[in-house]
Amino acid sequence: MEYKQIADVRKPVSRIVFGTDALAMMRGENRSKLLDAAFASGINTFDLAGNCRAAERPVGDWMASGQNRESVVIVAKGLHSMTGSGKQRAAWEAVREDLEMSLRMLQTDFIDIYLLGGEASKTSAGPLVETLNELKEEGKIGIFGASSWRYDRVEKANEYAYAHDLIGFTVSRHTYGLAERTPDPKNGGADISGEKHKRARRWYMEEGIEVFACESRAHGFLSGKFRADETKRAARILDDLAAREYCRPQNFARLRRAEALARAKRATVPQIALAFALRQPLAPMAVCSAPVLKELASDIRALEITLAEEEIRWLEEGEM
Repeated sequence: MEYKQIADVRKPVSRIVFGTDALAMMRGENRSKLLDAAFASGINTFDLAGNCRAAERPVGDWMASGQNRESVVIVAKGLHSMTGSGKQRAAWEAVREDLEMSLRMLQTDFIDIYLLGGEASKTSAGPLVETLNELKEEGKIGIFGASSWRYDRVEKANEYAYAHDLIGFTVSRHTYGLAERTPDPKNGGADISGEKHKRARRWYMEEGIEVFACESRAHGFLSGKFRADETKRAARILDDLAAREYCRPQNFARLRRAEALARAKRATVPQIALAFALRQPLAPMAVCSAPVLKELASDIRALEITLAEEEIRWLEEGEM
């Protein structure tokens, strides 16, 4: 396992992060064996599905039974909705309520990395930054940042923080990988893949903001379940959202090149897709939602794959 030392995080953070948005976890099912296997493999960082509280309970039960909380890095999210208990909530109130709920579900008094969801990006940054600083001062959260915000929105939040002598956002979570999504206004700043988002990635590097990259398999487009020449089969296998966002000629060309490189390196297409994200100059953590042990082991093996700069460029652009 590879680890990254992130400022103000008490423990090293594994480059492969276990994502809990697999269906079984989101239904609240006991997945202790899978969590045990992830932890035994060296994965110490767990990214909790912010749009489903049920995914937090099994992780909390697992940490309590294994008494391993001090060895685990928790990435939790709040403010995916401005409503709660059937009423509209103020931003500061929503942040506190969501955090307290997560703490109860996880059976802990501290969240290592706390992220605000996309709904929060539509509200004024000031109250959010102030509340997050209060929570950090109270010892309830470590570092904090955003999930699926546009980078310029993160920039504005940090401008407010620095102008008021407060701590700013130091981490951001995005869709990032080889395949590019078709622009969708509902996604906001979720995706930072491809040439059109190069400026965002450069800004994160310049500002020293850590990135958690999710969906390296592009919602199944780079899962290896169909070949690049099977466009009709792809449309049948993928759900409507994935087909609409990823079934583009440019992405099928990238899939074809990933297949070729996978053969050359004796790897799989999903491993090449994951290695593509891991070996970027941004050096992100990669969030992987493996529903079974075999897939988890395959994800971890992606760390063994080296990609030269020209191979990365060829995968993305088709030029060596």
